[in-house]
Amino acid sequence: MMQAPEPRFRFAPSPNGRLHLGHAYSTLLNARIARTLGGQLLLRIEDIDLGRARPEFVAGILADLDWLGLRFDGPVRRQSEHFADYAAARDALAARDLIYPCFCSRGQIAAEVAARQARGAPVSRDPDGAPLYPGTCRALSADARRARIGQGEPHSWRLDMPAALRTLADPLLIRRFSPDDGAEETVSADPARWGDAVIVRRDVPTSYHLSVVCDDAVQGITHVVRGQDLEAATDLHALLQRLLHCPMPAYHHHGLIRAEDGEKLAKSKDSESLADLRARGVTAEDVRARLGFSRLC
Repeated sequence: MMQAPEPRFRFAPSPNGRLHLGHAYSTLLNARIARTLGGQLLLRIEDIDLGRARPEFVAGILADLDWLGLRFDGPVRRQSEHFADYAAARDALAARDLIYPCFCSRGQIAAEVAARQARGAPVSRDPDGAPLYPGTCRALSADARRARIGQGEPHSWRLDMPAALRTLADPLLIRRFSPDDGAEETVSADPARWGDAVIVRRDVPTSYHLSVVCDDAVQGITHVVRGQDLEAATDLHALLQRLLHCPMPAYHHHGLIRAEDGEKLAKSKDSESLADLRARGVTAEDVRARLGFSRLC
């Protein structure tokens, strides 16, 4: 009988700001579950956004995690060092005509959606509330696509959702696991609700969705523990895993740490950072106790 792989978890922050209590909760929970299941915890720096990622934020992340008393297994994986891997995945999808170049700007897409609404046509939205891409560039001929790319026209790459769904020979399922004992169940995935999602951005040869699927496979991640705000994205990740022949981790999406006004903590909202708390004299023990992790993970 084949032995099950050692459980592997990962904490994967983006270095576009300092960590806050929400990040602390997520990484402490990952550490607790990894310890409970006798697994490893890896650290990944998701720095594909070269315009916002900064070395001082990477240093800050490492300092904050060390302050919390967390230790990680294996080397730190930095996404910005693996663009070639993501480009290879993009090329594999393109070779099967499962993605297509999109030359539409955000303004053009917004104008087309507004025109549809003015005509009284229904506008479907993805789980994040954004209007689904209307499929404008999906109808372009292969010659037109090549010509526009050859002319250097900026473009992203979108998943051809209808084509991708046609490749599925059996239902697409997502593995969920209990953080208490690791017991699993499966639920149905519905990637169609994301429409023709952007799989490769204009500025870099990847996207969050593509790189996280590739990285989880390369790092041998067996369990993904992340916030509920990313739960719906798992449908899209499950589809990409199937298309790229990647193993599927088991998922647990935890509740979010929220501010006093009920809003989730976010770097973009200047939520108080761990560094701010430390400067006010708050200790790592205080933070762990506040988040329900009195014992060091």
